[in-house]
Amino acid sequence: MFTTRLSIMAVLTAWSLCQILPAAAQEALPGQRLFKNQCSVCHQVVAGQKGIGPNLFGVVGRPAGSLPDFKYTDANKNSHLTWDAATLDQYLVAPRDLVPGTSMPYPGLTNEAQRAELIAYLASLK
Repeated sequence: MFTTRLSIMAVLTAWSLCQILPAAAQEALPGQRLFKNQCSVCHQVVAGQKGIGPNLFGVVGRPAGSLPDFKYTDANKNSHLTWDAATLDQYLVAPRDLVPGTSMPYPGLTNEAQRAELIAYLASLK
């Protein structure tokens, strides 16, 4: 229970920093480097660009499986999830545990600090 609260607090703290940092400072977020190294092979973050996975521009706050130009699995479309910080935190630990049947091959990111940094970066993409 304490670990869950601590994890949520870390994510929310990183997200709130993202809300107050100027755009130039956001570019230097550690989560951006992590995204580039682990996620950019499949996902794009520039609005309108396509990749193997869904575009993640504006993902924070978006319902799962909702981009009209991407073919999601039924598992994602029917998950009834919204990608807020807490849900992304759970998903990034073990995507197939949170959404059984997803086609995302990512094994998960167990490092709590790195997840918080990655989520803060994703939250900055508006």
